[in-house]
Amino acid sequence: MEEFVGTCTYCGKEIYCKDGFLNGVVDEEQMVLCYDCAEG
Repeated sequence: MEEFVGTCTYCGKEIYCKDGFLNGVVDEEQMVLCYDCAEG
C-alpha cells in the first residue's frame, strides 16, 4: 500500500509512505525531506 505524505520541504519531490515505511525523513524541526535533500 502506498499513501501520499507530502512534498519535500526543499525540492518539492513527492514523498510517500510505502507499506508502513516513510520514503524520506522528518528532521528535528518536523520538516519532511526526501533522502537526497536529507543527505546534502
